[in-house]
Amino acid sequence: MKKAIIGKKVGMTQIFDEAGKVVPVTVIEAGPCVVVQKKTADKEGYASVQLGYEDIAEKKLSKPEKGHMDKAGAGYKKHLHEFRIQDGSTINVGDVLKANVFAEGDKVDVTGISKGKGYAGVIKRWHAQRTPTSHGGGPVHRHAGSMGSATDASRIFPGKIGAGQMGNEQVTVQNLDIVKVDPELNMIVVRGAIPGPKGGIVYLKDTVKHYSARVAAASGSANPQKASARVNPQKASAKRG
Repeated sequence: MKKAIIGKKVGMTQIFDEAGKVVPVTVIEAGPCVVVQKKTADKEGYASVQLGYEDIAEKKLSKPEKGHMDKAGAGYKKHLHEFRIQDGSTINVGDVLKANVFAEGDKVDVTGISKGKGYAGVIKRWHAQRTPTSHGGGPVHRHAGSMGSATDASRIFPGKIGAGQMGNEQVTVQNLDIVKVDPELNMIVVRGAIPGPKGGIVYLKDTVKHYSARVAAASGSANPQKASARVNPQKASAKRG
């Protein structure tokens, strides 16, 4: 990873591209972030930077938190997050990162905490089917039903779907396009949706996905086993040749 920043989800809207097509986008208030800590491969075994986002009053911090940020001397920050980087030689403690660390056209992975849905049943949470609604089904049409355990197992195996807390978990959406960057407004606009509610904290970093451009073949395959290389003598086009 080469670039990263902490931001806050503002909300969704839509814009029009050059071709006049509607593009759904999410507006993110990204930065400014301060480098609070820097780790190196020589000392800690890996290279990373810890970024701080959003000012906070000193009285709201614990003594360990206050002491940690006093070392950086960059003020007190509410949100801290560590990002692993490939090369940290150009980044130092106290540096300020703004939205212009990214540029239009970059692809990013966005991580956030999804909206909490509360306690949900198996139909909403796992898309399970209802039981039959006729012939004495009773008031259990949306219940989980049989778990499938017998004398041999005598227990429910871990990972079995069931009712429980839905949402409110870390989610990462990968390979989103950055449509617009405005460093004066600390704004980054990405194509598509990102996890979390309005005002939720999100983490942006370079995408881990890399696609190589495919080069189309100029002619048919030379492999005689492929259909493109075989000639059917029954076809009229083969007879004319």
